[in-house]
Amino acid sequence: MSNRAPGSERSLTAQVIIMLVILLFCVFPFYWMVTTSLKTQLVALESPPVWVFSPTLDNYREALFEDGVLQTLLNSIIIAVSTTILAVVLGLPAAYALARFEFRGKKDLWFWFITNRMVSPIVLALPFFLIARNLGMLDKHITLILIYLTFNLPIVIWICTDQFRSIPKDLDEAAKLEGASQFRIFSQICLPLAMPGVAVSSIFSFIFSWNELMFALVLTRNAARTAPAMAVSFMEGYNLPYGKIMATSTLIVIPVLIFALLASRQLVRGLTMGAVK
Repeated sequence: MSNRAPGSERSLTAQVIIMLVILLFCVFPFYWMVTTSLKTQLVALESPPVWVFSPTLDNYREALFEDGVLQTLLNSIIIAVSTTILAVVLGLPAAYALARFEFRGKKDLWFWFITNRMVSPIVLALPFFLIARNLGMLDKHITLILIYLTFNLPIVIWICTDQFRSIPKDLDEAAKLEGASQFRIFSQICLPLAMPGVAVSSIFSFIFSWNELMFALVLTRNAARTAPAMAVSFMEGYNLPYGKIMATSTLIVIPVLIFALLASRQLVRGLTMGAVK
C-alpha cells in the first residue's frame, strides 16, 4: 500500500501527462517526416492520412542517386566540419587570452567579437554576393566556410571565454611555480578543464553551419550547393514531391544527430574531468 498522499499522486500524474504531451509534440514531426519519406506520392497525398502502408525506399534512391542529394550532403559535411574545426582552433586561443590576460583594448575587442554575431545575415547577403562575384568565388566551398566562420567564431569565443574564466587562476600560478610554459598551461591544464565549453560551442558551430540556408542559396549554384539548399529546390512548381522532400530532410537530420551524440559524450567526459580535478 502506497503511503503517498492523494494530492501528491495527482500532481505526479499531471506531470507525467505534461511530459508525454511535450514528448509527443517534439517527436511527432520527426515521425511524420520519416514515415512520409517511406510513402509513395499517392499514399503521401491521401486524405485522411494513411497510417498503415507498405514502406518503400524509392524516394531515398531517387534523391541520392538521381537528383544529386548525395553530393550536396558531402558538400554540407565538408563545409560544416571545416567551419567547426577552424572556429574552435582560432577561437580557443582568443578565448583563453581574453579570459586570462589584461591588455589595452580588451573590452573593445570583446565587444567586437560579440557584436559580429548580432548582425542580421540578411543585411550582409548582397555585399557578400557582390564581393564573391568580383573575386570569382561564387559556388565555392571556401566562400561559405569563411562566411560561416565569421558568425561562428564569436560563439566559440563567447562560450569558451566564460569557461576559461571559471577555472581558478591558482592552477596557472601553481603550474608556473613548477616551471610549466604558458603553452603547456593552456594545452594541458586549462584546455582539458574547458572541454564542456568546447563541446557545446562545437555543437552550435556545426549545427549553425549545417542548417544555414540563405547564404547557401545566394552564393552557390551546383558545385558547392548544400543539402538544405537542395531540399528547397524541390519546392518548385505545383507538383511537390513530398516523399523526396521528406527523404532529403531525414538525410539532413541524421548527421546532426550523430554529431550531437558524439559531442554530448565529450561534454560528459569534460564535466567528469573537471569534477575530479
